[in-house]
Amino acid sequence: MEIDLGYAKLDMDRKARQGADEVIYGESKTAVQIAGIASAMADNGCENILITRIDAEKAKAVTAAVSIECEYRAAARILIANPAPVKKTGKIVIVSAGTSDMPVCEEAAVTAETLGNNVVRLYDCGVAGIHRLLSHSDELSSARAVIAVAGMEGALASVVGGLCKCPVIAVPTSVGYGANFGGLSALLSMLNSCSSGVSVVNIDNGFGAAFIASRINKMTTAK
Repeated sequence: MEIDLGYAKLDMDRKARQGADEVIYGESKTAVQIAGIASAMADNGCENILITRIDAEKAKAVTAAVSIECEYRAAARILIANPAPVKKTGKIVIVSAGTSDMPVCEEAAVTAETLGNNVVRLYDCGVAGIHRLLSHSDELSSARAVIAVAGMEGALASVVGGLCKCPVIAVPTSVGYGANFGGLSALLSMLNSCSSGVSVVNIDNGFGAAFIASRINKMTTAK
């Protein structure tokens, strides 16, 4: 079923096909448009509606414009409309190279939790202090999927890929000095990783990494 709002066509069969409702990308939409989409989805039975890349001011405007409850997660820049309890399963570990990567990590973490996954956060575990990463070997070895988030040269993904028996989703971030080229250097490093089992999403795409990790986690727990 499709709902045509004029400015958006809502895919109400998305959950049946992909296991999750349509997600609203908030950065380039107005508060009025987001409110209209979220309200229509809630009216048709959708819960835990994810609105990504939305700043605090726009989130406040959306919350005021709708008649449903909303929860804003500032660190992740995510608004959850019509929130409801979620049964969580499995284990996804999110590991970051540095504290500066946390906004991308939190986008991934909140997305994964909202989609029904247990999430463990391991932050500031970059290769410059590799002992910090190795001290979490038990958490990494028990994960069903790992999301490795790093800027600079992006070396963390290869190291994590060499340590883990589960799939690793690498997220390059735009954190770094000039020659980082807004995350391009980390992206290329991750694409050229010699560690098997490492896949790569786009720069700063914590949401995309979490969606993939959620599918992997739930496929594993379903066996």
